[in-house]
Amino acid sequence: MVIDEDGTMLGVMTPEDGRRIAGDKGLDLVEVAPNARPPVCRIMDYGRFKYEQRKRQKKQHQMQTKIIKLRPKTDPNDLATKLRHARRFLEGGDRVRFVVRMRGRERAVTDRWVAQLNDLVSKLDDVGTMTARPQLEGGGVTATVEPRKDKDAKSDGD
Repeated sequence: MVIDEDGTMLGVMTPEDGRRIAGDKGLDLVEVAPNARPPVCRIMDYGRFKYEQRKRQKKQHQMQTKIIKLRPKTDPNDLATKLRHARRFLEGGDRVRFVVRMRGRERAVTDRWVAQLNDLVSKLDDVGTMTARPQLEGGGVTATVEPRKDKDAKSDGD
């Protein structure tokens, strides 16, 4: 069963006839329902079809919250690596939650860790916005960053 590019049924024909008709129009013959009897094929631009499928699939991306755990004594190189991971998550459309876990005497100077978290998040201003300011929660300090909504507008201005 062959369907034309504008949706009209051309009827049941051999695959060779379908390919010939599609070739005459400069399009492809794509099998859309292989399990049907007879199999249903459609004359279309296959490249465009794949592009629209990818676009539809990308639109279905559910925002996830990625948690990045830190300690007050995390090495600067490790912080840079975690920052790179956070940037990649934000660019992928996910929310990032930074958690600084504290132990013992580290809890006495929570202001220092809040400032450190503010500094860390400020380095992600180009790809994300802070939605939850650093706050004391349980045994640590947490901050949440969401991806920027206007990132397309920023790239057009450059």
